[in-house]
Amino acid sequence: MREIIFDTETTGLDLREDRIIELGGVELVNRFPTGRTFHKFINPQGRAIHAEAQAVH
Repeated sequence: MREIIFDTETTGLDLREDRIIELGGVELVNRFPTGRTFHKFINPQGRAIHAEAQAVH
């Protein structure tokens, strides 16, 4: 079975105010990594990154 696992990083936890700043993905086939990955930084449109969000990263 093919699966794509995604991860996001955000500027904080407020759904209305904070923004996604990073996306990552890994492809698995039968639960094993295939070596295919995806990574993208996203401009948070001038928003500061909260200390709580930085601690999670």
